[in-house]
Amino acid sequence: MLSHERIVKVVSKYNLAELTIGTLGSHSALQILKGARDEGFRTLVVCRSDQTHVYQHFGLADEFVIVDNYKDLLSHEIQEQLLEHNVILIPHGSFVEYIGSENISNKLYVPLFGNRRVLEWESSRDKQRELLEMAGIKMPKKFDTPEEIDRLVMVKFPGAKGGKGYFLAKNKREFEQKLKKVKGEKKYYTIQEYVIGTLIYPHYFYSPILSRTELMSMDIRYESNIDGLTRIPERILKGYLVDPSYVVTGNIPLVARESLLPKIFEMGENVIKVSQKLFPPGMVGPFCLECICTPDLELWAFEISARIVAGTNLYVQGSPYSQLLWNEPMSTGRRIAREIKLALEKNRLLELIY
Repeated sequence: MLSHERIVKVVSKYNLAELTIGTLGSHSALQILKGARDEGFRTLVVCRSDQTHVYQHFGLADEFVIVDNYKDLLSHEIQEQLLEHNVILIPHGSFVEYIGSENISNKLYVPLFGNRRVLEWESSRDKQRELLEMAGIKMPKKFDTPEEIDRLVMVKFPGAKGGKGYFLAKNKREFEQKLKKVKGEKKYYTIQEYVIGTLIYPHYFYSPILSRTELMSMDIRYESNIDGLTRIPERILKGYLVDPSYVVTGNIPLVARESLLPKIFEMGENVIKVSQKLFPPGMVGPFCLECICTPDLELWAFEISARIVAGTNLYVQGSPYSQLLWNEPMSTGRRIAREIKLALEKNRLLELIY
């Protein structure tokens, strides 16, 4: 992994008065760019030529870096171009998926917002489980082999693929039948107990500058075709075999009942404390716990995303929670830019980047 000292050396050559916030043209880029603009930063987007219209249409990018392939970002030529613009890159789900966590850790020497040590933990479901269990968070049972399946399970594949390829199974035979239908890499998968309840995805932000964990917003993912199936009467579906799909197609806003908030805050704060012990200085900036709330109001977490998630795109003008905290429009994208701005004012930028 590239050392923090190397990134510090890069930043030491920056003109901080002309700092530019950049990201990859996908996922939550519009929100990130708008937030940077709202805080007075110049903006840059790395994207393919067929994507430029989106960012030109909304007028949010001061600079474009056009690539044929997202991995071109790793080339010396493109990275040096970004350094010339004094860029701090903001990672998001597509950023990690398209560039690759190992490439980001070992080859990307442009400064990133956040602690890139977290990538090792986020990219491994076993390490995610270790972190969440150390934080005292209840998790669905994990099955090491298909032979152990004795209840309904969800089978997941690595990476931020938006639920692509996930499937349900209730025994080994059904697991093997459905695995054959999955396209692409099948070697690595996680078999996890399927807990029935309401999905709740709290979006947090940890601020080293203010030394606090903030609850920014919440959402529910809208998944195809599992959500579409719920709209079809059972009498029509009877006799038709339709395999449910969990590919994320959008997000729905959510406000949790207030009695759940103490537990939601506790979970987020505990995750930060554990991360600071496991990979100092711990998580920096946005993260999300993917949770299920059962009928007895127990909260289970089945995954963590250690970066900005697409569900925050619902709240470009802020959410009920961020409004209570900041009393002004505050998206997660703008919150990232605000943290950078506060760090510059206090000469603490190096605490936020790696």
